[in-house]
Amino acid sequence: MLRFLLIRLCRAALTVALVVTFAFVVLRMSGDPALIIMSVDAPPEAIAAFRKAWGLDDPIWLQYLRYFSAIGQGELGQSMRDGRPAMQLVLERIPATLALTLPALALKLGIGIPAGIYAALHRDSLMDRIVMVTAVAGFTVPSFVLGLVLVLVFSVQLGWLPSGGQESWRHAILPVLTLGIGGAAVLARFTRSAMLEVLGQSYIRTASAKGVPWSRVVRGHALPNAAVPTVTVVGFMVGSLIAGAVVVESVFSWPGVGRLLVVAVANRDLAVVQCILLLVAMTMVSANLIVDLLYGLLDPRLRSGAKAGAH
Repeated sequence: MLRFLLIRLCRAALTVALVVTFAFVVLRMSGDPALIIMSVDAPPEAIAAFRKAWGLDDPIWLQYLRYFSAIGQGELGQSMRDGRPAMQLVLERIPATLALTLPALALKLGIGIPAGIYAALHRDSLMDRIVMVTAVAGFTVPSFVLGLVLVLVFSVQLGWLPSGGQESWRHAILPVLTLGIGGAAVLARFTRSAMLEVLGQSYIRTASAKGVPWSRVVRGHALPNAAVPTVTVVGFMVGSLIAGAVVVESVFSWPGVGRLLVVAVANRDLAVVQCILLLVAMTMVSANLIVDLLYGLLDPRLRSGAKAGAH
């Protein structure tokens, strides 16, 4: 188990390093922050002084080494807009993002998994078709389109809910629904497929032939085995909580990390963008690491296979 964990940790560290490197290079190739923050009409001396103050006139390899050295010391840079630490700006926005993403995650799990299980246990029934048609619709509609439709119906036409802002809990209902509906649809489809695959296995038929009650077969055999692929989808959703909120927070003017990322990219605020991308990468890698550990607990064959491969 220790070898299994060490291999996953090394992969996680390598993934984070690659993501940070990719973000660093792409951001420097996307435009000069000095021309955006200072404007193209600023005097050349002022633009040159800005570049020098922020180290933008150094070779990119030197900027890269300086950036990684700063990360190793826990320094993620300062905002070029107001000079505040980038991490401080991001941490101020995290509670607002979690106020959307955590209820949305609960909505995905509370609707998607039961709906997928029910559809699999009642295959080809009317409810199965309804669940699948709804799941396909929820999966294919982009989140910004769904958000605009919800605003049009519940804010503009009915006037029941506010269309944006963060003044009260009522302002969070539409963005939570926008985030949750698509994820619930994905979970319903994957859970149904996983359950159907398990229900078609020979050991399920054998247990039923031996007279084991169907409810016990489902609880004791089908659900635990179907949980393995479903955990993958849930882990991806947990890892993409922050990244998934970018569009929704912009649509509903929600002051979270996602909206901060959009503004920081537009302003070429490099330290803030890099800080958010590092946070997203670490969140996704941590979620995948937890999924790998859960795999080892749910299916010991995977853990033993990892050990055998290591030897």
